[in-house]
Order: sequence, then structure tokens, then C-alpha cells
Amino acid sequence: MTDPTPFSVGVADDIAHQLGQLSELISQAPPREAAQALARVLDCDTGLLGRMAALLDTGSRITRDHAESGALRPEVCLAVGRAANDLHELAADFDVHAEDLNHLAQPRTAAHGPVPKPVASAMVVRRRR
Repeated sequence: MTDPTPFSVGVADDIAHQLGQLSELISQAPPREAAQALARVLDCDTGLLGRMAALLDTGSRITRDHAESGALRPEVCLAVGRAANDLHELAADFDVHAEDLNHLAQPRTAAHGPVPKPVASAMVVRRRR
């Protein structure tokens, strides 16, 4: 008997599982490796965040079509569209800091001079709403 799960649903499940594995790996990785992985995840063009925003753009178009045909409530389409817009904004926010993550991910050599000591800084938390 074949698995009745559609291929796209199986791919989504596999991606979700791999994201859990990636989160676990990053949490245990050395700082340089974690920064390198995060830089790739947060890349707004080819990284996970950018691709997720593009996926939600597609979802927004699909849910709009279904909402226009009456198969979905319009609120569903609006919520998916907002999520896509929010992810695009987040990707743009992280894009500004991509150089910092990439810099941290680069190996330090003697040619670069002494490794500067990390300096503590106060964390600033922004909330939008």
C-alpha cells in the first residue's frame, strides 16, 4: 500500500524536521561555525529566511485565489500576506547585519593581527506593534 501523503506535504515535513536538527546543531556548534550557519540561514537572497518569505508570497497568491472563489475566508489570505511582508522586513533587517555575521564566521589568522577581545554591550530590544 502506498503512502497517501502528498509529495509536497512530505517535503514540508522533512524541511521542518531538518530545521529542528539545524537548530540543535547550531546550539552546540562553536561560535564561528554557528555564525557561519546563521549567516547562511539569514541571507535574504539565498538563505532560509529569504526562501521562506518567497514561499509565503506563493502561499499568499494561492490563498487569495481560494478566498476570491469562496473556498477560504479572506482573513486567511490577509494573514498569509502579512506573514510574507513581515518576513521580507525581517530579511531586510538582517541583511544590514550580514557583514557582521560573515566577519565572525571568518577564521582568524596571524596575518589579521591579534584577535580583539570581545566587548560587552547593552542589549537593546525593539518591539513593533
